[in-house]
Amino acid sequence: MQPREVLDEETPLLGTQSDVQHKSPKATRTPLPWRQFSILLLLQLSEPLTSQVIAPFLPQLIRDVGITHGDDSSIGYYVGLVHSLFFLTEACTIFHWSRASDQIGRKPVLMTGLFGLSVSMYCFGLSKTFWGLILSRCLNGALNGNIGIMKSMVAEITDPTNIARACSVMPLAWFFGTTIGPLIGGLLEHPAEKFPAIFGASTFFKTYPYFLPCSVSATFAVLCWFIAYLLLEETTKPQMSPKDYFFGRKSKPQEPNSVSPAITENGIQCDTSEGQLPLRKLLVPAVLISAGCYAFFALTDIAVRTVLPVYFAIPIEMGGLGLDPSAIGTILALLGLTNGVSQSLLFAPLHDRLGPKNLYLTGTFLYLPAIALFPVTTWVARERGLDSLVWALVGAQMVLCVFSSFSFSVTFIYINAAAPNRASIGATNGLAQMMVSVMRAIGPVASNSAFSLSIQRHVMGGYFVYWMMMGMASITLIMGFFLPKKPWKV
Repeated sequence: MQPREVLDEETPLLGTQSDVQHKSPKATRTPLPWRQFSILLLLQLSEPLTSQVIAPFLPQLIRDVGITHGDDSSIGYYVGLVHSLFFLTEACTIFHWSRASDQIGRKPVLMTGLFGLSVSMYCFGLSKTFWGLILSRCLNGALNGNIGIMKSMVAEITDPTNIARACSVMPLAWFFGTTIGPLIGGLLEHPAEKFPAIFGASTFFKTYPYFLPCSVSATFAVLCWFIAYLLLEETTKPQMSPKDYFFGRKSKPQEPNSVSPAITENGIQCDTSEGQLPLRKLLVPAVLISAGCYAFFALTDIAVRTVLPVYFAIPIEMGGLGLDPSAIGTILALLGLTNGVSQSLLFAPLHDRLGPKNLYLTGTFLYLPAIALFPVTTWVARERGLDSLVWALVGAQMVLCVFSSFSFSVTFIYINAAAPNRASIGATNGLAQMMVSVMRAIGPVASNSAFSLSIQRHVMGGYFVYWMMMGMASITLIMGFFLPKKPWKV
């Protein structure tokens, strides 16, 4: 097989050589396929909704199950563990789900993930012990590989002319979920106490005070399952049935004329079979660099985001702000809303003006001042109480977090551009998501344990957790310098 000439920076993602030869200097931007894209956005909403609904009341729930024995300074350990075990089990399975989607199609795997989300959330709301919470979150992580699957599907229904637009819209679903999720969790927990006229006589909701918000998010996942079943179209050609795949039968032989570009170990691009590549063939520099940037940014992001509700809940004298679940839910909801609006309006223009690499570096850098505002805000609260200056500092921190999140969308573009061939888009996203899940398993338990350690032992003046998160952000920033100025064109 003769090696193909190296393509220039204007070559379309996964395009053929004839595409390059006939490409006009200024390609017309392809309209987004809104019908299927909007369905994917709706399905994506189930992810943040089910994950964020527990954020406002999880510190209180940890108190209620009695695992801390009344010691509020240890809440961070257990909150971090609940979050981390979800990502740990997800890390163990998500690559396999993504590889499966390359073989049996995206849709069956996506529907399996939605089923897992719903069942696990119903179980979480019924849990009365810490082990019940752990098992529910592990079930959620083990059955859910939807994040990587949805990214693969978006890559398959877009092209290089409209993928930046898709990336600016995709976070809307995520951030809308992070807006209404905390609101649902903060407002609907303990419904018998908050809404006595409706739920006051219900023994069930007195026994299970957190079931209502969990059931709302779980029921939404059930509705998404039916929407996917009835309306979602498959975006890749299945090579075998789910039954054949899971029972180890061989896939159909590939069409002999089906070829696509791939990256060899020495970086030369050549035509190869459009078949699924083994794991070792995915471990090329382009994939490792883009996935590594995604993973380290996710580490910093999840560390900050899981510390936030604990920081808000812990009393001021212990280093937090002493807010109740309703206030925490409102703040997190406003963060999600601002994130969604900003991504929709600003990501595409900033991407075009700064370029993807500079936008990634800028977003990552902004986490440094955002982290520094944790101890600054606590110091002001101790001196002045929860006055307007404290709320201004909280608002400034939220704005910095909003602009930092632009880096997530940039990594999505790089990862899909790094896929060795079209048949391995799912596996590439699965590999990246597996790395991210490992980091997200480390982040919550590390940062929240460091938070509790800072309080209990006053390590580094009580600021150990913030120095640790600063270190995470610095490593993430350094990783960004390895990205090319423009995404790889395969």
